[in-house]
Amino acid sequence: MQLTFASYNIHKGVGLDRRRDPERILSVLHEIDADIIALQEADRRIGERASVLPRTDIDDTRWRVIEVARRPRSIGWHGNALLVRRGIDIVSGEALDLPTIEPRGAACGEIVVEGRSLRVIGTHLDLSGLRRRDQIRSLLGFCNACERNLPTVIMGDFNQWGRQTGAMREFAQDWHIVTPGRSYPSRQPVATLDRIVASTHWNVVSSDVHHTALSTVASDHLPVKAVLSLIKK
Repeated sequence: MQLTFASYNIHKGVGLDRRRDPERILSVLHEIDADIIALQEADRRIGERASVLPRTDIDDTRWRVIEVARRPRSIGWHGNALLVRRGIDIVSGEALDLPTIEPRGAACGEIVVEGRSLRVIGTHLDLSGLRRRDQIRSLLGFCNACERNLPTVIMGDFNQWGRQTGAMREFAQDWHIVTPGRSYPSRQPVATLDRIVASTHWNVVSSDVHHTALSTVASDHLPVKAVLSLIKK
């Protein structure tokens, strides 16, 4: 079984032209056409934390939201949201708190594909290296504390420049760190901030930065994606 995973910091839907354009973001998602998508900065930071992408518009797409929100107008937790292709069964969704001074969190979902249970986590880590390390430890602690050793994929804006340095060392040998390439800033990317990290249940088939005319202007980040193959039991 092969699945395409994608991570995209949508910058609250505001593009390089300073226009908030949710439909443009959705068009980029259709370009990518991934099975599972982690979004960062998907909710507004003030007020009711309303979703940047209207739910009615999401309802017209190929994906459904994994419900983790604690506010009725939100689709995520601290801006992190998960979308899965229609036809994939959603078992549960959970909002995870991460240790930090500035509010940070993660969206976690359990899904079933072709009879296999999988765990997906979307997150947006801190600008501080020390806090990033604590946050990764918290995510790994959550996974380790779960009763079942599910195939897991953690995606998001890690705010980490080094590919396998600093906080990324916390993943050690039990994880595949996929760094598809430079994704920030979108017009002339120089930093590899966006990653996909997979447990050893997976083989990495391919990875790429989705760099098109539309994605260049839709957000200040480019989306990243990876095709992963689930190892047979």
